[in-house]
Amino acid sequence: MTLGADRIALIVVGASLGGLSALKRLLGALPAGYRLPVVVVQHRAADSDDLAPALQRACAVAVREVEDRDPLRPGTVYLAPADYHVLVDRGRLRLSTEARVLHARPSIDVLFESAAAVYGEGVLAIVLTGASRDGALGARQVKERGGSLVVQDPATAEARVMPAAALAGARADLVLRLDEIADVLRAA
Repeated sequence: MTLGADRIALIVVGASLGGLSALKRLLGALPAGYRLPVVVVQHRAADSDDLAPALQRACAVAVREVEDRDPLRPGTVYLAPADYHVLVDRGRLRLSTEARVLHARPSIDVLFESAAAVYGEGVLAIVLTGASRDGALGARQVKERGGSLVVQDPATAEARVMPAAALAGARADLVLRLDEIADVLRAA
């Protein structure tokens, strides 16, 4: 299950309800020395600040919250800070406090759309469990710009709304269980 690993330059992941458990399983499968940067939006409360340490305990790769103008580095998982959107620029990340999207900041759509605009076919977008439609429009943008889309099988998600919305809005390259998505990431 590969998606043209030679062209993938950036992985973006969106999750909401049930996301912490899913992210631990998915990101925990990445080996030390992983070759790609991974940017994650996990919906959470504006005053939440404990996501990075919780994920780091499960991961062999570095996990850190995004700081404005952070350079994208291989083998690093970048987490959207609570109450900030993350946008992708060529080779770096920016933070924004623009309006919420579908009641969310950070927004998966904002991350996916900016990644698609900059990296086009070099983007691999992954939509995981969640109880929101956030990510569906961004997933469509990723596909329209030639990127790849992997969606967690809604039947295996703690909350089916987000993966189902992504599938309704865009043609996914793969619809998989979490362990299968982890296999795709390791092969990327």
